[in-house]
Amino acid sequence: MRLTGLAAIAAALLLLSGCGSSGSGSSGTALQGPKETITLYKSHCLSCHGADLKGRMGPETDIHDAGSRLAPERIAEQIGSGGSLMPPFKDKLTPEQIDSLTQWLKDKK
Repeated sequence: MRLTGLAAIAAALLLLSGCGSSGSGSSGTALQGPKETITLYKSHCLSCHGADLKGRMGPETDIHDAGSRLAPERIAEQIGSGGSLMPPFKDKLTPEQIDSLTQWLKDKK
C-alpha cells in the first residue's frame, strides 16, 4: 500500500512538472504566426526584441504589446526608418516583408 501511494505521488509530480510547458518556453507562444513572418522576425528582430518580444535592451525594445500601443502605420514606419536604438530596415527588407511584420505585430496586444 505504501509503495502504491509513493508511485501515485511520483506520477502526479511528473504530470504537474509538464503543466504549462510545451518544451519551448514562452517563445513558443510569442512566436506563433505565419512561417515566413516568424522566420523574418528570427532573422532580423530576435537579437534585440527577444523570443518573448519583451526586449533584450531595455523597455524601448519591448514589443510584446505593440499593437495596443502603436497604429499599424507607426509600426511600419518604425521598422522601415528605425528609431532611437533601432536601425532602419528599409534597405534590408522589402515593403512586403515590412508589411508582413507590421500585420503580425499589430495583433500583439
